[in-house]
Amino acid sequence: MATIKRFEELECWQQSRELVKQVYQLTKREGFSRDFELKNQITRSAVSVMANIAEGFHRNSNKDFVRFLDYSRSSIAETISHTYVALDQEYLRQNEMDQIKSQSDIIWKQINKLISYLQKSQR
Repeated sequence: MATIKRFEELECWQQSRELVKQVYQLTKREGFSRDFELKNQITRSAVSVMANIAEGFHRNSNKDFVRFLDYSRSSIAETISHTYVALDQEYLRQNEMDQIKSQSDIIWKQINKLISYLQKSQR
C-alpha cells in the first residue's frame, strides 16, 4: 500500500470500474433501460462502489479510509440487491446475475484485505 500514489492503482477500484461497466451494459437493454427508477438505482449504487474507494483514498487517516471502504461494501450489497430485482423482472439472465455477483465477490474480498491492512498500519 505504501507505494500506491493514486486511487486508480488500487485493485479494488479497478475491479469496481469493471463492475460499473457490466452494470451499464445490462441497463442499456431495451426493457431495463425503460425502467428508469431501477436503472438509476443500480447504476448509482455501482458507481458509488468505486467513488467511495476513490474518496476514501484521499482522506487524511486510515480510519476515514476504512469508513469509506465500508460504504463501498454497502454499495456492493445494494447493487446485488438491485440485480435480483432486475433478474425477477427478467431484464437479465441468471448467468448475467452470476457474473455481477462474482465480480462483486472479488471486490468485496479485495476491500476486506485493504481494510485489514489499513487497520494494522498507521497513517
